[in-house]
Amino acid sequence: MTGQPPRKAKVERKTKETDICVVLQLDGSGKADIKTGVGFLDHMLTLFTVHGFFNLSIQASGDIYIDDHHTVEDIGICLGQAFATALADKSAINRYGHAYVPMDETLARTCVDFSNRPFLWYNVHVKDQKVGAFDTALVPEFLRALSLHCGLTLHADLLHGENAHHIIEAVFKSLGRAMGQASSPLAGLKGALSSKGLL
Repeated sequence: MTGQPPRKAKVERKTKETDICVVLQLDGSGKADIKTGVGFLDHMLTLFTVHGFFNLSIQASGDIYIDDHHTVEDIGICLGQAFATALADKSAINRYGHAYVPMDETLARTCVDFSNRPFLWYNVHVKDQKVGAFDTALVPEFLRALSLHCGLTLHADLLHGENAHHIIEAVFKSLGRAMGQASSPLAGLKGALSSKGLL
């Protein structure tokens, strides 16, 4: 990306429920500074950052004395907006990305398209309702918010797996790799990778 403006974004969101600041640099080194007040989400977003090779800072506080729902969903909103801003018109990028990630007995696949047509397909069955204190049902809520506010078509599938921690971790790692691939510059491409000329 020599000679090109840095692909980065800062998004702030403050409501009666949450106060969030996200700083994203697409062309990074996997540096994560994540403090959301939700420990398991911090761990997952750190893995997402490392395996996507982004630089990502998220500082958040929310009404987690109620539960983690508002904080998790609003972080998804902000992260989606950060990607949308950093990618601008989505010109000269791969657009598509996919990754298979194994973790012990688990195998997850994530496929993405920066299409400007947000859609979430989430075929990930987690038997346990909790991983520690984290509600596993919040994972699709996070991904749906990310997809909607990024303009991302996102398909996440669990091919097999039993352990809830392994399953969710494989999903976040594969999401990072897929989004890293899709957002990477495509040599020789000018404009959007679309027969219409516009995404």
